Amino acid sequence: MSYNVKAAIIGGTGLYSLDGMELIEEIHPDTPWGKPSDKIKIGKYKGKLIAFLPRHGIGHFLSPSEVPNHANICALKQLGVEEIIAFSSVGSLREEIKPLDFVLPSQVIDRTRHRNSTYFGNGVVVHAPFAEPFSANLAKRIEATAKKIGLEIHTDKTLICMEGPLFSTKAESHLYRSWGADVINMTVFPEAKLAREAEIAYQMICMSTDYDCWREGEESVTLEMVVANLGKNAETAKRLLAELIHVIGNGDDLTLKNSTKYSIVTAPEKRNPETVKKLKALFPEYF
Repeated sequence: MSYNVKAAIIGGTGLYSLDGMELIEEIHPDTPWGKPSDKIKIGKYKGKLIAFLPRHGIGHFLSPSEVPNHANICALKQLGVEEIIAFSSVGSLREEIKPLDFVLPSQVIDRTRHRNSTYFGNGVVVHAPFAEPFSANLAKRIEATAKKIGLEIHTDKTLICMEGPLFSTKAESHLYRSWGADVINMTVFPEAKLAREAEIAYQMICMSTDYDCWREGEESVTLEMVVANLGKNAETAKRLLAELIHVIGNGDDLTLKNSTKYSIVTAPEKRNPETVKKLKALFPEYF
């Protein structure tokens, strides 16, 4: 891949395309971890070169546990991506976060159980910091842009990620609230962890569709309820992106650059050659 795309958008449920993007090429590359969710659209939006990837594939044929996150992040890294904005539909665990509200989480809790959340292991051990799972620099730019277009956006919230594909039980929903979680989804992991390992600044924008099932007197969350709000949220997301794209991918947050290099603990002579071969696709300068 010969492109040098600095910014990427990962579209969540309901956001499968970007209106107004001048398409240059669609690619579906092979990576050591397989192919991405779907074709990556490379194009220009108001003069800015960007990449757009639908997380669940066009037509939504991948469940949260089936998303090929390793291939997705690797393919974007190979394109030159330095910043990712990822959209996701979420359930609200707080009264003040209403359906159709947008949320910028700053913290996450991992409740997934069946997902490989690292590029490493199998003979190459890495322990990278993850205290701050999102890019505060990128979040500030998103918040400023939201204010510019008159979009209220909740900030500094905690996102909890469950395995799915079923929604929460009431007991689980109340438990997550007691832990301090504000919104819930099924897709931030391992996407955020892999972006961290790949040294890509990452921020998720959450779009509330429902009140999960904790709220007394509220109908338990159903697919029909979620779908009813997806279209409205997608339109709001596109309106936000229209103003946001020119302020991303400009080299504003390169704090992760070279960070993974210093998190590798396995001695060079002990590294598994097969694992090293795969990792060269992400870090040709490290291995």
